[in-house]
Amino acid sequence: MNYEQKVKKEAVRWSRSLDKRSALLQRTSKPFQQRINNTIPDRIHQLITESVRSMMEAALTTSEYVRPVNVEDHWTWEEREEKIKELLKQYKRTASLEGAGTGFGGIWLGLADFPLLLSIKMKFLFDAAQVCGMNIHSYEDRVYLLHVFMLAYSSDDVRKQAKEKVMNWKDVPLEEKNVDWKTLQMEYRDTLDIVKLLQIVPGIGAVVGFVANGRLLEQLGETALQSFRLRFL
Repeated sequence: MNYEQKVKKEAVRWSRSLDKRSALLQRTSKPFQQRINNTIPDRIHQLITESVRSMMEAALTTSEYVRPVNVEDHWTWEEREEKIKELLKQYKRTASLEGAGTGFGGIWLGLADFPLLLSIKMKFLFDAAQVCGMNIHSYEDRVYLLHVFMLAYSSDDVRKQAKEKVMNWKDVPLEEKNVDWKTLQMEYRDTLDIVKLLQIVPGIGAVVGFVANGRLLEQLGETALQSFRLRFL
């Protein structure tokens, strides 16, 4: 079988794996996570929520995450994927170094990591979309990218809903393509909370930030690549 047939089969297997429940540790850590959240001042929660909301809205309404990416029309799908993997490697390195740097600074520099990391993720997503031939100036394609983002960072129930939209995007009615901002913010925050709270602990924050940020970029890269395969192949 050729490369496109091979990776399409891989993407189908990946899409089926999304229906499996999260690991037991992730499910049972929710009460612990809630107790930690309750000890954090409302001011900090508001700061995080507002940064997520404003940056996500920027993805739809501005050119903040748009930069020129060298893409040739004659590229095969394999060449496009190689370019995406190259971009992921670059952004992953940037995110890891940024996480380590902010992790050294305790709670306030640690909190600065939320908007910085989110910006890195969105820039990677927009770059990868361009490589696949997507029109990132199109409002509908930008909304699609936010659903891909939600698919990468969601709990079991919300992931199922996001998967249905991402996998069947052409058939989703226009009025149902809108983003549920509250759900997107909460799911993204809840996915990161425990790991990122450890990042603001003096002494271990730098190590946690380096490792966690790299893995979070890897998670987004895998979700984006598989979603693009299913959409364009």
